Amino acid sequence: MNTVAVAGASGYAGGELLRYLAQHPTFDLIAACAAGRAGEALGTVHPQFSATPWADLILDETTPSVLGQADLVFAALPHGESAALVEQLPAETLVVDLGADFRLVSSDAWTAFYGGTHAGSWTYGLAELPGVRGQIAASTRVANPGCYPTAVALALAPLAHAAAIDSTDIVVVAASGTSGAGRKPSDSLLATSVMGSMSAYKVGGIHQHTPEMEQSIAAAAGEDPSAVRVSFTPLLAPMPRGIVATCSAPVRPGRDPGAIIRAAYSDEQFVTVLGEGQWPTTGAVLGTNGAQLQVSVDEHAGRVIVVSVIDNLGKGAAGQAIQNANLMLGLDEACGLDLIGIAP
Repeated sequence: MNTVAVAGASGYAGGELLRYLAQHPTFDLIAACAAGRAGEALGTVHPQFSATPWADLILDETTPSVLGQADLVFAALPHGESAALVEQLPAETLVVDLGADFRLVSSDAWTAFYGGTHAGSWTYGLAELPGVRGQIAASTRVANPGCYPTAVALALAPLAHAAAIDSTDIVVVAASGTSGAGRKPSDSLLATSVMGSMSAYKVGGIHQHTPEMEQSIAAAAGEDPSAVRVSFTPLLAPMPRGIVATCSAPVRPGRDPGAIIRAAYSDEQFVTVLGEGQWPTTGAVLGTNGAQLQVSVDEHAGRVIVVSVIDNLGKGAAGQAIQNANLMLGLDEACGLDLIGIAP
């Protein structure tokens, strides 16, 4: 058994981590830590645990002394809060950070989109990117990708790797469920604002996930991030969870994007390229670590269009974190993870 601890257990991603950990055959949870809700029972904070043996588990204070007792720590904290905590953990402690603190290689990109001091970069934990799985397995510290960048990288990285697209002209329009904004209350997330309505936000190249998308696509292509340009427009959808990303770029002559993407994921258990005539739906991956893709070429515009769906709390956060932890500990990377969605 491997002992694990969760920092940020009271949030949506933290709760989803605990759900996966409750069904994981080799992970032993020794601490679930929270900030403002420390001292409360897990079944009170996350009612989905009320009928489980973990219902009366009391959330701990988020301290290095508590977390440092575990073999592996999941840090599901707000952006900018993980770095200070990790500094105080033992050097041998394995860490998967679900926040953005260690995702970006460029300190300039961090300052421009997040502000404050750049903490550095860790191994980028998207195993399906070319050559990354082995890096994760050899790492003690892994930066879990963001939810939007996961959906976009899965859609476009194989095409960039095969030099099948012009990476200087990528356009992404993606819609996310409300849980992607976290659990902190705000007027924009009230049911009266969200239900029966969709809205764009952070329009005009200012969303903090933009440089992460460019970085992962550039890495797949073997290029500098400055050679990639992504125009990203996010939308807030009236659903609790899920992401659907429509990603397009100019396709190079003589290339078959569908064949490239099918070949790239032919052996990947978490990524499914649907058959002709089928289109991805968020409901099909709800509650899983899976992703579904479909590819089309707009011959009139000369662009390839890849539609990608994930559960933002699954493959976009907690599920991917468990997948990374499995790889870091030499386990089957699907251990404890769901592969079948719960639609409808």
